[in-house]
Amino acid sequence: MPTNSQRGAVAAGHPRTAEAAAEILRAGGNAFDAACAALATACAAEPVLASLGGGGFLNAQPAGKSPLLYDFFVQTPRQQCPPDECDFYPITADFGNATQDFHIGLGSIATPGLVRGLFAVHGDLGRMPLAEVLQPAIHAAREGVEINPLQAYISNIVAAIFTASPAAIATFRGGAGPGQRILAGEQRRFAELADLLDSLAGEGEDLFYRGEVAQRLVAMCASGGGHLRAEDLAGYRVARREPLAVAHGDWRLYSNPPPSSGGLLVAFGLRLMEAAGGAALEFGDGDRLRLLAQSMALTQKARLDAHVDEGGERMLRLLAPDYLASYQREIAGRAAALRGTTHISVADAAGNLAALTVSNGEGCGQVVPGCGFMPNNMLGEEDLNPGGFMRWACDQRMTSMMAPTLGAHRDGRRLITGSGGSNRIRSALLQVLLNIIDHDMPAERAVAAPRLHLEGEHLALEAGFARDAEAALLGDWPDHQRWEEPNFFFGGAHSLLLADSGISGAGDARRGGVFINV
Repeated sequence: MPTNSQRGAVAAGHPRTAEAAAEILRAGGNAFDAACAALATACAAEPVLASLGGGGFLNAQPAGKSPLLYDFFVQTPRQQCPPDECDFYPITADFGNATQDFHIGLGSIATPGLVRGLFAVHGDLGRMPLAEVLQPAIHAAREGVEINPLQAYISNIVAAIFTASPAAIATFRGGAGPGQRILAGEQRRFAELADLLDSLAGEGEDLFYRGEVAQRLVAMCASGGGHLRAEDLAGYRVARREPLAVAHGDWRLYSNPPPSSGGLLVAFGLRLMEAAGGAALEFGDGDRLRLLAQSMALTQKARLDAHVDEGGERMLRLLAPDYLASYQREIAGRAAALRGTTHISVADAAGNLAALTVSNGEGCGQVVPGCGFMPNNMLGEEDLNPGGFMRWACDQRMTSMMAPTLGAHRDGRRLITGSGGSNRIRSALLQVLLNIIDHDMPAERAVAAPRLHLEGEHLALEAGFARDAEAALLGDWPDHQRWEEPNFFFGGAHSLLLADSGISGAGDARRGGVFINV
């Protein structure tokens, strides 16, 4: 579909992440090679959001074939250590105008799947040797990445995590010690991570899941109050799933299926907007804004962490097709993880499409000795244990709000999107999809348009809507906050649109987004 002069395109959350994918496309790699390169590079360029110790999802569509969802998200351990022996404690993240507690420690680590996922995707779909695919990441980690303003901002928000241990300070803080702010423009190097990536390229994934890395991670957990054991790592498997498919307008959308909840909730929102005639309303119209907020409110009833009651079940049966209702039942009772994320969209000239979203939670506060990465803290998510921590089911794939999404129009156009943003993922994606499908916006405008998000009875709204429409909406939702500028809070929906004329796209400026046409 791209013109002959194009090798492809990428939209991602950091210049080095995006450039890694572009470099591989220029070298003759396909979209899946490029996605793997960007994923590994994000671990050095976006270390608060991406780590070899985390997990994620890739929605892959090889040219001429059906999409396939690779689930390499984290798994709960097979057994729990005694609560009184568990290293698990809260820290406070400082957002400037608000604070929030997160739980970290070795007892917050779930079995990581990211490395298995990288090898599975590359083994199934890649074209270039993995050693070449990982070179941009190895170079970035070894030579250093300049900290940009966004990475400095989020690093300082969660400074308590990255100063939680001497190893974390030495690995992630550079010249900044406890109590000192990380400044934009500083260089951050990860020599041990570079060595590990180089070793993985040569020795394979067993190094991480059965070999020396596994041994060090397990020893760290066993000696310090963590749950992970050798059998957790050795037994981890990537799940290949048929994506959740839903029609909206003239588009067919494919997103993350159960046991994750994000794609399902976006589908609910689309169905609600469609049933209420949202496509006939102009963007920014007061009635449309009310409808959007009301749809978000109804969709919340289907959220896993809200313990859907009988009324919610009736709503699902009324508004969702049978397969959506069955998916909702399938995810019921699973552990939920909804924290920090980053997204990467890649397309190549042959028509291969890759939508990749990954997360490390906030990080556990410890670094695997000699390996240069911080494992996740997914077991420290409040949404996981509404009745109290340490009540998760053992040996179970955790669910996620992440929803990397592909779309196909009847006229042949293609769409790749996804978002970071914790529980704002579903609202960010819903609005970007509606902007593209219902309002026929180009990708850049669809991503940049102002957003709203409803959480409980609290409405968050970006400036940029018509004043009269905004005033009416805020009157309906007295508990509200108006953001004067586009903000990191509202997600990062890095997106691509493919047409016969070529590839257009947008990196979401809210999260440092970059778009590169190769």
